[in-house]
Amino acid sequence: MLLGTVLVLLLAGAAPASAHAALRGTDPDDGSLVRQAPRHVTLTFTESVGLLDDSFRVFGPDQRRVHTGEATHADGRSDTARIGLPGKLARGTYTVAWRVVSADSHPVSGAFSFSVGKRSATTVQLDTGSTEDPLTGGLNDAARYLAYLAAALLVGLAAFALLCRPADTSALRRPLVAAWWTLLGSTLVLLLLRAPYEAGTGPAAAFDASALGRTLTGRPGLALVARLVLLLLTAVFLLWLSRRRDPKERPVALALGTALAAALALTWAAAEHASAGIQVPLAMTSSVLHLLATGVWLGGLVALLLTLRRPSGDGVADDVAEVVPRFSRIAFASVTVLAVTGVYQSWRGLGSLSALTGTSYGRLLLAKLAGVAVLLLVAGYSRRWTARIATPAAVTRTAAARKRVPQPVGAPAEQDGPEGPEGPEGLDGPETPVRAAEEPPASGAGPHARRRLRRSVLVEVAVAAVVLLITTVLTGTLPARAEAEAARQAPAGALPPTTLITVPYDTGTESVSGRGTVQVTLDPARVGENGIQAVAAGSDKGLVVLPEIRITFTLPSRKVGPIDAELTDQGGYWSTNSVNLPLAGDWTMKTTVRVSDVDQVSVERRVRIAP
Repeated sequence: MLLGTVLVLLLAGAAPASAHAALRGTDPDDGSLVRQAPRHVTLTFTESVGLLDDSFRVFGPDQRRVHTGEATHADGRSDTARIGLPGKLARGTYTVAWRVVSADSHPVSGAFSFSVGKRSATTVQLDTGSTEDPLTGGLNDAARYLAYLAAALLVGLAAFALLCRPADTSALRRPLVAAWWTLLGSTLVLLLLRAPYEAGTGPAAAFDASALGRTLTGRPGLALVARLVLLLLTAVFLLWLSRRRDPKERPVALALGTALAAALALTWAAAEHASAGIQVPLAMTSSVLHLLATGVWLGGLVALLLTLRRPSGDGVADDVAEVVPRFSRIAFASVTVLAVTGVYQSWRGLGSLSALTGTSYGRLLLAKLAGVAVLLLVAGYSRRWTARIATPAAVTRTAAARKRVPQPVGAPAEQDGPEGPEGPEGLDGPETPVRAAEEPPASGAGPHARRRLRRSVLVEVAVAAVVLLITTVLTGTLPARAEAEAARQAPAGALPPTTLITVPYDTGTESVSGRGTVQVTLDPARVGENGIQAVAAGSDKGLVVLPEIRITFTLPSRKVGPIDAELTDQGGYWSTNSVNLPLAGDWTMKTTVRVSDVDQVSVERRVRIAP
């Protein structure tokens, strides 16, 4: 399977898949300051999520981990995650690291912070745990890509044998068996790696019995188990199909094969993009049809390439002339299905035209559309040679239909030569039709046409492999619609929580030489209570201790203020957690820096306070 090897090598360098559920909000808000310690931490997502044993890790102001309860869904809502906190929490800043599994089977992780009573004086970078083990992620991606490829080949090769009806299917047997084993092996790998992939741990965790048991109860694990069962049924079906001889059984074989292929495709649709978001039933139906059409087209191209490589002779050439037009019609129908379902899935994933160029999902989709356009151009070229091969077959069928009516016993034997039994030219006799059937095909339909068609089909297979590569990466990328929804519906605290203002001062005194700065952090810069921290630095960028820093706020448009922030000295910096700014708008923040008993400087800066 050279194509599979090349595809795996290409995909080995692909970027890791992005998660698909987006964080919509947190409670407490990210960066917020609360007077009383909360009893719970609650996260809300754009779609339903699954919980892990270690979904939350909470770190206190002393950088030690806080003991928490078991992660649950808030109020029974599957798009939330909640953890209970101890009854008494020390004053200071807490960091929450979280990790859940989105509805389309990809893990989602992140971190945020909130403060109780006051903000901690210093912020230390915490090790909140690995978000993904590189080896586990790489193995999982390789197995997922191989599963896509093997499924396409399995469906396409079987469909080619049933629908195109080649007289000799021996060239398809080994690739069909290889595709079945590859899909079986990749599915087993995905099932074993599911637990460490969700937890972000190494592959060794795959052999943890408890973790495997948890996998078998989740939607992705159940989908993989269902795929294994369907593969066993597919093996029985293929064995029965290889021994089938009666043409009357063809409708039964087509019905069984279609049902198995649709069920296999459903194991992907039930655990990926289609299973979450808007219009889930329609999206899953579209996804199943899209996957089936991809398999019939891509796997059929490989089957056609193998058929064209057979040596001609002993009736094989006539068989190819029959098979090629059949596949051409099937490929056209597959492209139609791909176009319709692809447009719907693109609309569902994008949400807006601007997302085509403004998001990673949109740019990948543009790359896929470009690949499909190239594939259609190559397919159009292949159809030209398909028509040339099909024309002699039509002539042969016409000649066979004009065969002479059998003569009664005792009639004169047929004469060889230019004159037939019915006249000097053999008109209406058997000679002309028989000769037409025995003559070699026209120049355009000989070995040259077969070689040209084989080359164009090979190019189609190569381009289709690239399109499949982009498609598999696309399934691992956050849809633009979900990204926009998370940004649009995010609560206030999910926006950037702080505003940093740099205030320069220059007194020329000996206590502070040259030009220094005061870094003022306003958090969250919204209507209501805000926290302020002011840290002074000298000309050498080192921290300095100043006798006083005073900050006031005025809203000139509404004639409000000045409001004194009433900063207090915290031993090296000045801060407050309770300055109340009652209105939204462009406030004037006046910072007064006193460097001695008699020297001070005041600087004004405009600050935007959001609603």
